[in-house]
Amino acid sequence: MGRVEGRGLSNHWDTIQYLETLGFKISQYVELCHDVEQVKAYYHRLLETRNDLPYDIDGIVIKLNEFELQERLGELSRSPRWAVAWKFPPQQETTRVEDILVSVGRTGALTPVAILEPVRVGGVEVSRATLHNEDEVKKKDVRTGDTVTIQRAGDVIPEVVNVILSKRTGREKKFTMPGKCPVCGSKVERPEGEAIHRCTGIACPAQIKENLAHFVSRGAMDMDGLGFKFLEQMVDKKLISDQADLFFLEKEDVMKMDRMGDKLAENLLNAIDKSRSPSLTNLIFALGIRNVGYHLADVLAKNFRSIDNLAKQSIDDLTEVHEIGPIVAESIYNFFHNPKNLKVLEKLKKGGVKFPKEKVVAKKTPLSGKTFVLTGGLESLTRDQARKMIEDLGGRVSSSVSKKTDFVVVGADPGSKYDKALQLKVKTLDEEEFKKLIGK
Repeated sequence: MGRVEGRGLSNHWDTIQYLETLGFKISQYVELCHDVEQVKAYYHRLLETRNDLPYDIDGIVIKLNEFELQERLGELSRSPRWAVAWKFPPQQETTRVEDILVSVGRTGALTPVAILEPVRVGGVEVSRATLHNEDEVKKKDVRTGDTVTIQRAGDVIPEVVNVILSKRTGREKKFTMPGKCPVCGSKVERPEGEAIHRCTGIACPAQIKENLAHFVSRGAMDMDGLGFKFLEQMVDKKLISDQADLFFLEKEDVMKMDRMGDKLAENLLNAIDKSRSPSLTNLIFALGIRNVGYHLADVLAKNFRSIDNLAKQSIDDLTEVHEIGPIVAESIYNFFHNPKNLKVLEKLKKGGVKFPKEKVVAKKTPLSGKTFVLTGGLESLTRDQARKMIEDLGGRVSSSVSKKTDFVVVGADPGSKYDKALQLKVKTLDEEEFKKLIGK
């Protein structure tokens, strides 16, 4: 909701009813449920009538009504904790596997894909289905030539459910994951503890468009106006093949793109030029190192102060940094030991990108080095607000209580973390004591 005057709205149901009075189109199937049994009844009613609706649906979404409770539950990075989808059972059909190919995704993940005899599933013709990973292929024992049951997971993504063994003839072929990327030829690795094989090349054409979109985005190199459609054209017209090529573009190159005028071309080139002086955090984040988001990029910048220094670190050196575990450390180490990645880094320097060396001044703050755990609901702060305050003052927030925990902040209806704090004799703070400690 945006600005509303003269009307107090405290929950989702009242809000959508109000929007309808203003002329917004609201689904006639929205319903307010007061308990779990009403939710179940609604789900089964929609399931029975789904084929009579004027559009396709794959399930329902259950939302907590009160805004205050939504705020207390908060959100994860990709989804709210106060809403959940309840999907309908997928529809299934049988068909034959004509081949098994490997596709390469934007993160370098290699995914076996079954090429199928076309079949209609839930009103959609399906000719390809994901096999997820090598372990899944082996578990289901899917082979080229097999007759299989398929479904659209969540009524969206086609997948193989099982093999119909009674239809086997003995002429079926087993699948083997390739050792080199089928697109760029880089080495394929399967990180320890993971089910996914990955291409290790930063300039792999299969990954480059999505990698470029990340590279130019806000928080990374921040090339304002350089959207995905422009990047697609640049790759398809062979104007660029990696991130560094952006910094060698001339006006005549940009003018080759569809619907491009003088002014727009100049704006794009100016945006590229302005991005040549990023912060170290932004540059590290822009590189798209697997498992390294913006926060960890900032941690790396503060601890190693330059790209060159970061590139020299061993896995053991990296894991000594707080918040860097063995999986992340291995991702960073592998990135800087891939010759193709190093070539792109050198090319970025030649393109005029400044690799900053940051001097981090150690500043003593009230909570420096202190570890906090939050449990229970706070009245005047959300969890995210409390976390940010702690981190801004030099402390850190952990999800579990241990002997190394300095304080446990206890709100209403605390959970087992409070019991653990008492057991380990960790100092506990109520909300007022916590606010006094942080000077609020």
